[in-house]
Amino acid sequence: MTKRKRRTFTPEFKQQMVQLYKSGKPRKDIIREYELTPSALDKWIVQSETSGSFKEKDNLTPEQIELNKLRKENKQLLMENDILKQAALIIGRK
Repeated sequence: MTKRKRRTFTPEFKQQMVQLYKSGKPRKDIIREYELTPSALDKWIVQSETSGSFKEKDNLTPEQIELNKLRKENKQLLMENDILKQAALIIGRK
């Protein structure tokens, strides 16, 4: 089994594939003709139906959005904490 090279597709191409599927062209024919993986086509169809966008950030669940926000906030707080520790060390020397 040879490994495929990772390909990228434009939003326009993805939309065309979704439209082909919605117009009644069999899924297996689309996959075979355009050499797609079944999971990629399925993902594009779901993204098109849920948000209408193929960008990952537009297809995040509320939990994923909150997790990203909390990670960013945690990173900021850790950085501020390190700065305060350094300041305390400097002030303690004087």
